[in-house]
Amino acid sequence: MKAVAYYHSLPADDQKSLVDIELAAPTPGPRDVLVEVKAISVNPVDTKIRKNVAPENAEAKVLGWDAAGVVKAVGAEVSLFKAGDEVFYAGAINRAGANSELHIVDERIVGHKPKSLGFAEAAAMPLTTITAWELLFDRLQIIPGNIDQGQSLLIVGGAGGVGSMLIQLARKLTGLTVIATASRPETQAWVRELGAHHVLDHSKPLYQELQRVGLESVTHVASLTQTDQHFAQLVECLAPQGRLALIDDPAEPLDIMQLKRKSLSLHWELMFTRSLFGTADMNEQGRLLNNVSELVDTGVVKTTLDEHFGQINAQNLRRAHALLESGKAKGKIVLEGF
Repeated sequence: MKAVAYYHSLPADDQKSLVDIELAAPTPGPRDVLVEVKAISVNPVDTKIRKNVAPENAEAKVLGWDAAGVVKAVGAEVSLFKAGDEVFYAGAINRAGANSELHIVDERIVGHKPKSLGFAEAAAMPLTTITAWELLFDRLQIIPGNIDQGQSLLIVGGAGGVGSMLIQLARKLTGLTVIATASRPETQAWVRELGAHHVLDHSKPLYQELQRVGLESVTHVASLTQTDQHFAQLVECLAPQGRLALIDDPAEPLDIMQLKRKSLSLHWELMFTRSLFGTADMNEQGRLLNNVSELVDTGVVKTTLDEHFGQINAQNLRRAHALLESGKAKGKIVLEGF
């Protein structure tokens, strides 16, 4: 089967950083589904691993943790899917990625693809949607519905993949006042279109930006990027007993003593945790994706696809990695077909 992989950690503009290869087709385990991959999307985790994780024993390492496709075969213990089902999922970071014609994935973290979306539109959603959902409802412990009127959520990095989904979920499924940060006219327009009540410029002091839109504090913060740079300002923006959740990897250790005076709590979200540890509630990710699929088909939320980079091959994936690393991407980048 065709696949895109790497053998050495190299810059995205190096032609050997990602290469087209042929691999043997994988065989599904007892709880796996074998998926014919139709479309993929690219996430920051792909670029981080490519740059920092050298393949073991000089073997090809396949990236890709967002896919949509068609089930070709199922393992002996699979009960949730059958051949012919259209699915979407984010996969597991401790298994081979989905940048290949065929891919195996545990059925418990797979959802039925929204009927109203094509494969490319669906592939843009799983990883960022799971991350945003878990961050909002599991880590920040927001309860769906309108019972949180008077509470507020500041999303730092609102135009990225996770931010684009988080804005929609918070605006459509909760009563939170949603404030997103974006620094360029095109990204500011993007987050407004997705539903942000207010938009702040994160290139300026955040507390002053918050006051500019008439707010003195927020009850919740989702810091999706550059947390170490904004940490002191986020503490200043948070109301006493507020909650701060993050998903990035701060370059410098966070001084959590700053949280004590306000009794603030700190939460970390990694959507791979359930699959990585095989948690008892691992199937919640499959249920979550099915819920989101219904939300898409009923018009509550929409795909965050922004750019379609064409066919799934090394050249186009290198372009996608370079754009993500530039920090100028908004929404999601997708590729489709081999």
